[in-house]
Amino acid sequence: MKATELAGPIYLDASALAKLYLPEPMSDQVNQALVGRRDLLVSDLAVTEIVSSLARRTREGSMTRLAATRVHRGVLGHLAAGVFQRIDLLPATHRQAERLLLSLGQTPLRAADALHLALALASEAVSIATFDQRLAEASRVVGLAAFP
Repeated sequence: MKATELAGPIYLDASALAKLYLPEPMSDQVNQALVGRRDLLVSDLAVTEIVSSLARRTREGSMTRLAATRVHRGVLGHLAAGVFQRIDLLPATHRQAERLLLSLGQTPLRAADALHLALALASEAVSIATFDQRLAEASRVVGLAAFP
């Protein structure tokens, strides 16, 4: 399924959101499919995960600290400007994530993935953009369309 065929709103996890800001495999396709949409949902969890990735790249020497700071500011700027709809992580989201972890026994989710899935469900997303295969599989199990 192509992202352009996905019904919105679309929740973006960190793996999809990062492709809008960093040159990675499939970044061009993600940018073409998602830029300009007004129904993109993002959580601060995804932002923190991206910053973790930026910090790792900086430590490894594949990115300068200045470049990492620019990407971080860009993401925060787009959130502040309303390019993305911000989804808050609430106690109810944690409880939903815990229920998903217990009920999706055949789909091994990590805690952060379960939180992303719970955020997507709580925000009434219809689709999810993720490059995490386990999260994509779990999303389909609970009725969300997944890209790619």
